[in-house]
Parts: sequence; C-alpha cells; structure tokens
Amino acid sequence: MKLYYSPGACSLSPHIALREAGLAFEPVLASTKTHKLDDGTDYYGINPLGYVPLLELDDGTHLREGPAILQYIADQVPLKNLAPANGTLPRYRLQEWLNFIGTEMHKGFSPLFNPATPDDYKVVVKDKLKSRYTWLDKELAQKEYLMGDTFSVADAYLFTVTNWAGRTGVDLSAFPNVQAWHARVGARPAVQEALKAEGLNK
Repeated sequence: MKLYYSPGACSLSPHIALREAGLAFEPVLASTKTHKLDDGTDYYGINPLGYVPLLELDDGTHLREGPAILQYIADQVPLKNLAPANGTLPRYRLQEWLNFIGTEMHKGFSPLFNPATPDDYKVVVKDKLKSRYTWLDKELAQKEYLMGDTFSVADAYLFTVTNWAGRTGVDLSAFPNVQAWHARVGARPAVQEALKAEGLNK
C-alpha cells in the first residue's frame, strides 16, 4: 500500500493507524502547497481533488477520505482492536466519533489556516472550537480514550486535529482531560514513529 500524505495534515491519522496496525506501506509525500510529489509528478493526476490522505491499495485501487481510510485500515487487523466489529453498536459509536471529529473539529479548524479569513471571524471560529473542547473535556473525564479503555482510529484522528491548536492559537489550557488524553496518545510508540517520520517531533 501507499499512503499519500503531507506532514502534519489530516493524513497523519491514517499514518498513525497504519503503524498501530503493523501493516506494510510506503509513505509518499504529496505537498498540499505545490500539489507535486518529490519526483515532480502532478498529484492531481493521482487524486483529482488534490488533497490528502489518499490510500493506494496493492491492486491500484484508490481510497479517499480519512474516516473511510481509517476504518479500512482497522478492518485489516481486527485483532488489534483499532475499531469495533462491523454491524455492532460500538462500531456506530466509532463512526459517530469520526463524523464529529470530521465535521465539528477538523472543519472547525480549517478557516484558521486560510490567510483570507478575517481576524474577527477567527475569533468566532476559536470560540466555537473551545465550546467543542469543553464538551470533549467532559467526555474524557472518566475515559482513557474516546471509546473507553481501548485506543481506536478515532483517537488517531482527534489527536491529529488537536495538534493544530498550537499552530492556530487555540488555547487548550482550560481542558485538563483533553490535555491528559493528548499526552497519552502522543506517548504511544506508533504515534511517536509517525511523528518522527513526518518530522513533527523535533
């Protein structure tokens, strides 16, 4: 498999999941600024949407969208418990988390990366994100991970998005449970490997 990624982007979550799963893969750097690979290949020719992540399976099939890729990875190694079994209520809980992270958190941060976003609107965006982290902090009060005692691919996704807080000026100091969870996930060996591979743990 090949994982097309850009350092620190949302593609970090499947990168973490692949390392947690112990699956063989080739990371391929796809710049979200130039949309070129290191060898000069036009990334739009591989993914017409131009963004990451993109997972290329061994048969050449392309799988887009982080939450779908995360679940695919988890289902390749069911004994790793990165996702509950399909058809069970816990699996729908995982999908609930993935949708929340994608729509409320991931897209919540997006305007803060856009230089055209007015400063007064950035204040509104940060307030909305803080309201979501307030809720998350309560959810994590009695849990090690989002799904309970077990790390899942949802943790990889939320960890990736939460990493953006420092870069965008979102203050998480009022959320001790979020901070403890973030440190717990960040200390996992597979997470450290992914961060190192992307040059993010300097």
